[in-house]
Amino acid sequence: MKYSYVPPVEAEHIRQLPTRDVALLLLQHLASGTGYLQYAGTMGAARQAFQEEPDTDALVNHLSDAWCWLEAHALLAREPSQSEAFRRISRDGMDLAKDPQGITRFEARERLSGPLHPALEGTVRTNFHLGDYETACFAAMKAVEVAVRDASGLDNSLVGVHLMRAAFQPHRNGKGGPLADAGAEGGEQEAVANLLAGAMGAFKNPSSHRTVDFEDPIEAAEIIQFADLLLRQVERAKRRQAAATA
Repeated sequence: MKYSYVPPVEAEHIRQLPTRDVALLLLQHLASGTGYLQYAGTMGAARQAFQEEPDTDALVNHLSDAWCWLEAHALLAREPSQSEAFRRISRDGMDLAKDPQGITRFEARERLSGPLHPALEGTVRTNFHLGDYETACFAAMKAVEVAVRDASGLDNSLVGVHLMRAAFQPHRNGKGGPLADAGAEGGEQEAVANLLAGAMGAFKNPSSHRTVDFEDPIEAAEIIQFADLLLRQVERAKRRQAAATA
Protein backbone atom coordinates (compact mmCIF):
# COMPACT_ATOMS: atom_id res chain seq x y z
CA MET A 1 0.00 0.00 0.00
CA LYS A 2 1.38 3.40 -1.00
CA TYR A 3 0.85 6.26 1.43
CA SER A 4 0.23 9.86 0.39
CA TYR A 5 2.17 12.39 2.49
CA VAL A 6 1.10 16.02 2.76
CA PRO A 7 4.14 18.31 2.37
CA PRO A 8 4.71 21.02 4.98
CA VAL A 9 5.15 23.50 2.10
CA GLU A 10 4.24 22.96 -1.56
CA ALA A 11 7.19 21.97 -3.76
CA GLU A 12 6.60 24.83 -6.22
CA HIS A 13 6.62 27.37 -3.38
CA ILE A 14 9.95 26.04 -2.15
CA ARG A 15 11.39 26.24 -5.66
CA GLN A 16 10.17 29.74 -6.40
CA LEU A 17 10.11 31.69 -3.13
CA PRO A 18 13.01 33.14 -1.12
CA THR A 19 13.95 31.49 2.16
CA ARG A 20 12.06 34.00 4.30
CA ASP A 21 8.77 33.40 2.48
CA VAL A 22 9.19 29.62 2.62
CA ALA A 23 9.92 29.96 6.35
CA LEU A 24 6.68 31.87 6.93
CA LEU A 25 4.70 29.19 5.09
CA LEU A 26 6.46 26.54 7.18
CA LEU A 27 5.56 28.48 10.32
CA GLN A 28 1.89 28.43 9.32
CA HIS A 29 2.09 24.67 8.84
CA LEU A 30 3.83 24.06 12.15
CA ALA A 31 1.34 26.26 14.02
CA SER A 32 -1.58 24.23 12.65
CA GLY A 33 -0.39 21.08 14.39
CA THR A 34 -0.27 19.98 18.01
CA GLY A 35 2.52 18.74 20.22
CA TYR A 36 6.22 19.50 20.22
CA LEU A 37 8.21 20.02 17.05
CA GLN A 38 11.24 18.10 15.85
CA TYR A 39 13.55 19.12 13.06
CA ALA A 40 14.35 15.53 12.09
CA GLY A 41 10.69 14.53 12.04
CA THR A 42 9.67 17.51 9.93
CA MET A 43 12.46 16.96 7.42
CA GLY A 44 11.74 13.23 7.30
CA ALA A 45 8.08 13.90 6.55
CA ALA A 46 9.08 16.39 3.86
CA ARG A 47 11.38 13.83 2.23
CA GLN A 48 8.54 11.33 2.13
CA ALA A 49 6.18 13.94 0.67
CA PHE A 50 8.68 14.92 -2.03
CA GLN A 51 9.85 11.40 -2.90
CA GLU A 52 8.27 11.56 -6.35
CA GLU A 53 9.79 14.95 -7.17
CA PRO A 54 12.88 15.06 -9.41
CA ASP A 55 14.71 17.38 -6.99
CA THR A 56 13.89 15.82 -3.61
CA ASP A 57 17.24 16.65 -2.00
CA ALA A 58 17.13 20.28 -3.11
CA LEU A 59 13.58 20.70 -1.80
CA VAL A 60 14.44 19.26 1.59
CA ASN A 61 17.61 21.37 1.76
CA HIS A 62 15.65 24.54 1.03
CA LEU A 63 13.07 23.60 3.65
CA SER A 64 15.90 23.03 6.12
CA ASP A 65 17.14 26.55 5.35
CA ALA A 66 13.65 27.84 6.14
CA TRP A 67 13.58 25.99 9.50
CA CYS A 68 16.97 27.51 10.39
CA TRP A 69 15.66 30.97 9.42
CA LEU A 70 12.79 30.56 11.90
CA GLU A 71 15.20 29.56 14.65
CA ALA A 72 17.63 32.38 13.84
CA HIS A 73 14.81 34.91 14.18
CA ALA A 74 13.55 33.41 17.47
CA LEU A 75 10.25 32.27 15.94
CA LEU A 76 11.08 28.73 16.99
CA ALA A 77 12.57 28.08 20.42
CA ARG A 78 13.76 25.13 22.47
CA GLU A 79 11.14 23.40 24.61
CA PRO A 80 12.49 23.63 28.19
CA SER A 81 10.59 20.58 29.44
CA GLN A 82 12.00 18.27 26.78
CA SER A 83 15.38 17.25 25.40
CA GLU A 84 17.26 19.68 23.17
CA ALA A 85 15.86 17.99 20.07
CA PHE A 86 12.39 19.44 20.67
CA ARG A 87 11.17 22.87 19.61
CA ARG A 88 8.09 24.97 20.17
CA ILE A 89 6.75 28.03 18.40
CA SER A 90 7.84 31.12 20.35
CA ARG A 91 5.50 33.89 21.48
CA ASP A 92 6.56 36.07 18.54
CA GLY A 93 6.15 33.07 16.26
CA MET A 94 2.60 32.45 17.46
CA ASP A 95 1.71 36.12 17.02
CA LEU A 96 3.04 36.00 13.48
CA ALA A 97 1.31 32.72 12.68
CA LYS A 98 -2.04 34.13 13.86
CA ASP A 99 -1.61 37.34 11.88
CA PRO A 100 0.33 36.91 8.61
CA GLN A 101 0.20 40.69 8.12
CA GLY A 102 2.33 40.91 11.27
CA ILE A 103 5.36 40.25 9.04
CA THR A 104 5.45 44.01 8.44
CA ARG A 105 5.79 44.69 12.17
CA PHE A 106 8.33 41.89 12.46
CA GLU A 107 10.47 43.31 9.65
CA ALA A 108 10.21 46.80 11.14
CA ARG A 109 11.55 45.49 14.45
CA GLU A 110 14.33 43.74 12.57
CA ARG A 111 15.42 47.10 11.12
CA LEU A 112 15.98 48.36 14.67
CA SER A 113 17.46 45.16 16.06
CA GLY A 114 20.96 46.64 16.23
CA PRO A 115 22.21 49.36 18.57
CA LEU A 116 20.96 52.92 18.16
CA HIS A 117 22.47 56.21 19.27
CA PRO A 118 22.12 56.41 23.09
CA ALA A 119 19.63 59.28 22.76
CA LEU A 120 17.24 56.89 20.97
CA GLU A 121 17.58 53.81 23.15
CA GLY A 122 15.06 54.83 25.82
CA THR A 123 11.79 56.51 24.96
CA VAL A 124 12.13 56.05 21.21
CA ARG A 125 12.75 52.31 21.18
CA THR A 126 10.20 51.65 23.93
CA ASN A 127 7.39 53.52 22.17
CA PHE A 128 8.26 51.87 18.88
CA HIS A 129 7.95 48.38 20.38
CA LEU A 130 4.65 49.40 21.98
CA GLY A 131 3.37 50.33 18.52
CA ASP A 132 3.17 54.07 19.26
CA TYR A 133 4.97 55.03 16.07
CA GLU A 134 3.98 58.70 16.12
CA THR A 135 5.48 59.26 19.58
CA ALA A 136 8.58 57.24 18.67
CA CYS A 137 9.25 59.26 15.49
CA PHE A 138 8.57 62.60 17.17
CA ALA A 139 10.87 61.70 20.08
CA ALA A 140 13.59 60.61 17.65
CA MET A 141 13.57 63.94 15.83
CA LYS A 142 13.31 65.84 19.11
CA ALA A 143 16.48 64.04 20.21
CA VAL A 144 18.18 65.41 17.09
CA GLU A 145 16.93 68.91 17.90
CA VAL A 146 18.20 68.71 21.49
CA ALA A 147 21.58 67.38 20.35
CA VAL A 148 22.00 70.20 17.82
CA ARG A 149 21.08 72.86 20.38
CA ASP A 150 23.48 71.44 22.95
CA ALA A 151 26.32 71.12 20.46
CA SER A 152 25.83 74.52 18.85
CA GLY A 153 25.15 76.52 22.01
CA LEU A 154 22.38 78.42 20.21
CA ASP A 155 19.50 80.05 22.07
CA ASN A 156 16.38 78.12 23.12
CA SER A 157 14.28 80.51 21.04
CA LEU A 158 15.49 78.71 17.93
CA VAL A 159 13.60 75.50 17.24
CA GLY A 160 13.13 73.00 14.44
CA VAL A 161 14.00 74.17 10.95
CA HIS A 162 15.30 77.56 12.11
CA LEU A 163 17.67 75.92 14.59
CA MET A 164 19.08 73.61 11.92
CA ARG A 165 19.58 76.50 9.49
CA ALA A 166 21.40 78.55 12.11
CA ALA A 167 23.56 75.69 13.41
CA PHE A 168 24.62 74.46 9.97
CA GLN A 169 24.64 77.73 8.03
CA PRO A 170 27.35 77.39 5.35
CA HIS A 171 30.52 79.41 5.82
CA ARG A 172 30.75 82.54 3.70
CA ASN A 173 33.28 85.32 4.13
CA GLY A 174 34.67 83.60 7.21
CA LYS A 175 31.30 83.30 8.96
CA GLY A 176 29.01 80.30 9.32
CA GLY A 177 27.01 78.16 11.68
CA PRO A 178 28.84 76.66 14.67
CA LEU A 179 28.31 73.11 13.41
CA ALA A 180 28.99 73.69 9.71
CA ASP A 181 32.10 72.08 8.25
CA ALA A 182 34.22 75.01 7.15
CA GLY A 183 36.55 72.64 5.32
CA ALA A 184 33.82 71.24 3.07
CA GLU A 185 32.83 72.64 -0.31
CA GLY A 186 30.04 75.23 -0.14
CA GLY A 187 27.48 73.04 -1.87
CA GLU A 188 28.15 70.20 0.58
CA GLN A 189 27.66 72.53 3.54
CA GLU A 190 24.38 73.70 2.04
CA ALA A 191 23.27 70.09 1.47
CA VAL A 192 23.93 69.16 5.11
CA ALA A 193 21.95 72.18 6.32
CA ASN A 194 19.10 71.22 3.99
CA LEU A 195 19.23 67.62 5.22
CA LEU A 196 18.82 68.58 8.87
CA ALA A 197 16.24 71.28 8.17
CA GLY A 198 14.25 68.98 5.91
CA ALA A 199 14.18 66.28 8.57
CA MET A 200 12.69 68.73 11.09
CA GLY A 201 10.17 70.06 8.61
CA ALA A 202 9.05 66.65 7.39
CA PHE A 203 9.17 64.46 10.48
CA LYS A 204 9.09 66.63 13.63
CA ASN A 205 7.07 69.76 12.89
CA PRO A 206 3.88 67.98 11.69
CA SER A 207 3.63 65.93 14.91
CA SER A 208 4.18 69.11 16.92
CA HIS A 209 0.99 70.64 15.54
CA ARG A 210 -1.39 67.76 14.80
CA THR A 211 -1.89 64.01 15.11
CA VAL A 212 0.04 62.16 12.42
CA ASP A 213 -1.03 58.60 11.65
CA PHE A 214 1.98 56.38 11.07
CA GLU A 215 0.30 53.24 9.70
CA ASP A 216 3.46 51.66 8.30
CA PRO A 217 5.82 50.41 11.02
CA ILE A 218 8.62 50.02 8.47
CA GLU A 219 8.37 53.72 7.61
CA ALA A 220 8.50 54.55 11.32
CA ALA A 221 11.58 52.36 11.76
CA GLU A 222 13.30 54.11 8.86
CA ILE A 223 12.54 57.55 10.29
CA ILE A 224 14.17 56.44 13.54
CA GLN A 225 17.16 55.13 11.59
CA PHE A 226 17.32 58.49 9.81
CA ALA A 227 17.38 60.25 13.19
CA ASP A 228 20.19 57.91 14.22
CA LEU A 229 22.18 58.98 11.15
CA LEU A 230 21.57 62.68 11.88
CA LEU A 231 22.71 62.26 15.48
CA ARG A 232 25.93 60.75 14.20
CA GLN A 233 26.38 63.77 11.95
CA VAL A 234 26.02 65.98 15.02
CA GLU A 235 28.62 63.88 16.85
CA ARG A 236 30.98 64.40 13.93
CA ALA A 237 30.41 68.15 14.10
CA LYS A 238 31.22 68.10 17.83
CA ARG A 239 34.49 66.33 17.12
CA ARG A 240 35.36 69.02 14.57
CA GLN A 241 34.65 71.66 17.19
CA ALA A 242 36.86 69.93 19.73
CA ALA A 243 39.69 69.56 17.20
CA ALA A 244 39.47 73.24 16.21
CA THR A 245 39.53 74.33 19.85
CA ALA A 246 42.53 72.13 20.58
